[in-house]
Amino acid sequence: MSIAQRLAEVNDRIAAACDRARRDPSQVTLIAVAKTFSAEHVREALDAGVRTIGENRAQELKEKAAILGPDVEWHFVGHLQTNKVRQVVGVAGLIHSLDRFGLAEAIARRARSLGITQDVLIEVNVGEEAAKGGIEAGRAPALAAEVAALEGLRVAGVMAIPPLAADVEETRAHFRALVAAGAAVAAAIPGATALSMGMSRDYEVAIEEGATHVRIGEAIFGPRNR
Repeated sequence: MSIAQRLAEVNDRIAAACDRARRDPSQVTLIAVAKTFSAEHVREALDAGVRTIGENRAQELKEKAAILGPDVEWHFVGHLQTNKVRQVVGVAGLIHSLDRFGLAEAIARRARSLGITQDVLIEVNVGEEAAKGGIEAGRAPALAAEVAALEGLRVAGVMAIPPLAADVEETRAHFRALVAAGAAVAAAIPGATALSMGMSRDYEVAIEEGATHVRIGEAIFGPRNR
């Protein structure tokens, strides 16, 4: 299948999931995650109608943005190291993976130096997995409030990567946990209502549970070779 064909199938499934949840598909932002795929693949996805591209690696984001230009809406969806902040801030419209105050300070400094306000999501470790980034759900509102006080940052909501499950239905409880954490963050920070959750295996369940952003890679671009 071509990227255009895969994208059409994904859009159909998003529409069906929204219908089941009695939601408007316009409430869901599709992020095509291009990790390891070339700028040519990204251009093909853009030509097929993708509007937002996600990158997991700062160097890939920098390289592809240089090739494809500033008109692409870029999101950074991977773990962000402090020493990579300069490559991401000002390029990615939204950073999905803020999970510590030190990183927030580095992002804010870079944003102020560029004269911009950087949108971020608080990453929540809903599965409490030691090997994954993200803050504990109960601590998310406090971190969000600290981050929101920094000049140059705007907290837009929360993000999570649930544990890998044999049955996608097992992820539903984790998505509901993120929804609850997101509600607590939004209560403290009006307007911080984004819920970034759901990937190629489980995005339909995520949408049924209220996702506003889904991060889909292989279902659009095909299997990764590396």
